[in-house]
Amino acid sequence: MRRKTDYIVIHHSATRKESDIGAATIDRWHKERGWKGIGYHWVIRRDGRVEKGRNSGTVGAHVKGYNAISEGVCLIGGLGEHNDQPEANYTLAQKTALRTLIGELRKRYPEAEIVRHRDVDPGKPHCPYASLHDLGL
Repeated sequence: MRRKTDYIVIHHSATRKESDIGAATIDRWHKERGWKGIGYHWVIRRDGRVEKGRNSGTVGAHVKGYNAISEGVCLIGGLGEHNDQPEANYTLAQKTALRTLIGELRKRYPEAEIVRHRDVDPGKPHCPYASLHDLGL
């Protein structure tokens, strides 16, 4: 179990908007990398469905140096159609679901700061490719 939660970290899956994947696909990808399973606690699909990843309250595997003190949320998308360039292509349904989920997580972890992966890892300058404001937060 995670001892404290200082951050809720927003990610994207670095997939094109046509790729409507979910937690099961990401779980498989992460296992193929040799991980125990999906690194995120939550996945928000293109249609706004929220899927559970790792158990909430457990240590994640989604942001180096912060896993023991954060909960991870992944938005599906983030890449454009051409040349895999970053693109803020998150749907209205995803943004609505994100706001709802963040509201629930803030009740559980009232002291936690909401950040993007890129805010705590300079090696991920496009994750996600949108401001918190643009994500509706």
